[in-house]
Amino acid sequence: MPLALEDSLSGGWRTIRPGPQGVVALYVCGPTVYDSAHVGHARTYLYFDVARRFLEGERLRVRHVMNVTDVEDKIDLRARALGVSSIALARREERAFFRDLEGLGILAPQCRPRASDYVPEMVRVARALERTGRVRRTGDEWVYEPPVRPEGENFPTGRELARHAVPERGHPFPSKVGGERAFLVWKRQAGSGPTWPSPWGRGVPGWHLECYSMARRLLGIPVDLHGGARDLIYPHHYAGNEIALALGGVRFSRTFLHTGFVLQEGAKMSKSTGNLVPIRAALAAVGPGALRWFLLRPRYTDRLGWREKELARSGEEYREVRRAIRRWLSPGAGGPWGSSRARDLSEGARRDLAQGLRTDRVVQRLTRFAAELRRNAAGRVARGERIAARRWVHAIELRTGIPLL
Repeated sequence: MPLALEDSLSGGWRTIRPGPQGVVALYVCGPTVYDSAHVGHARTYLYFDVARRFLEGERLRVRHVMNVTDVEDKIDLRARALGVSSIALARREERAFFRDLEGLGILAPQCRPRASDYVPEMVRVARALERTGRVRRTGDEWVYEPPVRPEGENFPTGRELARHAVPERGHPFPSKVGGERAFLVWKRQAGSGPTWPSPWGRGVPGWHLECYSMARRLLGIPVDLHGGARDLIYPHHYAGNEIALALGGVRFSRTFLHTGFVLQEGAKMSKSTGNLVPIRAALAAVGPGALRWFLLRPRYTDRLGWREKELARSGEEYREVRRAIRRWLSPGAGGPWGSSRARDLSEGARRDLAQGLRTDRVVQRLTRFAAELRRNAAGRVARGERIAARRWVHAIELRTGIPLL
């Protein structure tokens, strides 16, 4: 069963198919490693985890790449505040990040390239952009100014910008007409932070060159599925897609997927503002199964309000569902429902995921099924049907990552 998703760029529906090598190329924007990851990050990575699980459940090979941004001003600033080196801070937070994802049951990417290892590749990309004649120098910065492209080739940056961009403190929308399209290629700098040689002097590359450089080397452009949280659409995914268009005449990705925010007290969770709940704190509070259930309850495009009471209620709902299913499948006297009920449940969940990654419908389906089980006086699967029924329920676990057995 193919996976169909609504492409964030075109708004149309696209089917995720393997590329020429028979592999689905999945590139997910990873963390900037300067502080703890929060549940907003976890929600985004969960949806991509489910997408990968579904594709692999359909016997497709997936090549999953997630970058690690270990070259960034925020890392340098926090490292100085803590009195440690930038590289020491980055490595510490990188280890903590992947421990958090593992704790939530998120499948590890096959490749986790670091930005610091790809600076020479980014310099080559910057030089290729320079040859287009659209790179200009402003002081110690070199900036690429894209052309105006036909509608639908890239994410809009005009009056529509506010639809998919999120202004934050210190990062307002550009006020200059046309300035919203420009992005940094190279910044000359000196100081305690790491720098690299380049044709423009020692410095650091612009952040937006990172993902294109890695994806081109490790997967090939275009990739099959790419994305992150909605705030990455502008400027990051806009810029990455522009580089792909400028240097290869193709989109960065055949399909873009962007997730809704987790909100706390009405504002987006953010490391830069300190408005967050760390993943490890949430895991300690309710456990991986309950947290996964809570974060996957809405559709991936919807925003999710973080409330402790709602998290607790959702956790109890998850535990009730799991108890009902485990009781139904436990050894004992046979009941009236055969394994066909589990097969229908599993195939229904499979269809829900295939048509738009509708984890919200899977959660609703499981909740209704558990309620039926609780109303069933016999309470156990039919005699001789237990192994087959467990196999069908396990298929749901494999595709969603939600522990049920």
